[in-house]
Amino acid sequence: MPELFATTAEGDKVLRVRLSAGGLTACILSYGGILQDLRLDGHDAPLVLGFPTLEPYLEHPLYMGAIIGRYANRIANGRFVLNGRTYQIDNGGRPGHVVHGGVRGFDKRNWTIADSGADFVTLIYRSPDGEMGFPGELEATCTYRLTGDARLRVEMAATSDADTLCNFTQHSYFNLDDGGASPVIGHRLQIEAESYLPVDEGLLPLGETAPVAATRNDFRILRPVAESMDEAGYDLNFCLSSDRQTLRHVARLEGARSGVMMQLSTTEPGLQFFDGRPIPAGLKGLDGITYGPFSGLCLEPQIWPDAPNQTGFPSAVLKAGERYEAVIEYGFGRLRGL
Repeated sequence: MPELFATTAEGDKVLRVRLSAGGLTACILSYGGILQDLRLDGHDAPLVLGFPTLEPYLEHPLYMGAIIGRYANRIANGRFVLNGRTYQIDNGGRPGHVVHGGVRGFDKRNWTIADSGADFVTLIYRSPDGEMGFPGELEATCTYRLTGDARLRVEMAATSDADTLCNFTQHSYFNLDDGGASPVIGHRLQIEAESYLPVDEGLLPLGETAPVAATRNDFRILRPVAESMDEAGYDLNFCLSSDRQTLRHVARLEGARSGVMMQLSTTEPGLQFFDGRPIPAGLKGLDGITYGPFSGLCLEPQIWPDAPNQTGFPSAVLKAGERYEAVIEYGFGRLRGL
């Protein structure tokens, strides 16, 4: 049953839904479709970073736990051409590339709870034609569902009455050791990708893929994220496939000390690995934990960044009347012997 979590300055009621099944407990907010909290039975700390009140979600541009849309990741200078027409995404007057859908993307909207039960919640957001500069009236849905074997499934879908861009992701920061009290650079990570997208100083793709072999970006075999703070620093798209696939395993994450592990599966062609370096020091999170740089890392399945402006990248165009569907699934467990 949804419960009142907060009320915005505009008077909108932000609701929270608690889910429990299969050894997991999750809390979902209507604001931003945020995964506020996630717990594994037998592990005391949260698995994700989050805040106990609404205000930090409003004040800090971290996309903490939110659903991202209409377009996850970067679009060069916030411009793209669709059907011969140029569109400009609203970035609040700031120059440069637009990230995660504009100044008020889906992460800053209060979604409607359409349905919920003990182990699932379905959220709906209707984005009007022209919102943030995107064409078409788009109806987005997101279902969080806890399934057996400690799995959290995120099902995202959308339809539009005009051709538009559509590329969602889930933006949780994971820390499988202590909920964010210590850095994640010692976590062990494996990514099923043979190539990645090199980027410029603005983290915009250069337009070509490069092999991960013999680079610091080779996570094909499970290894620590970094050996030291100086060696950390990832905000990079790994190329899983050239287009959307059926649900398949793409990554594995293990805590450095806890024995907790996470398996990640998705339908999406790309995986953005972001190590959380920009998290400001001193943020108060769940259970009174104080966050800072590298307190949590993100593994964001999505279409490749700046795909609308890059030849040969997976398409992010949603045609009028067609249906966008994407799935992300997180499976949690414990390493044998720990």
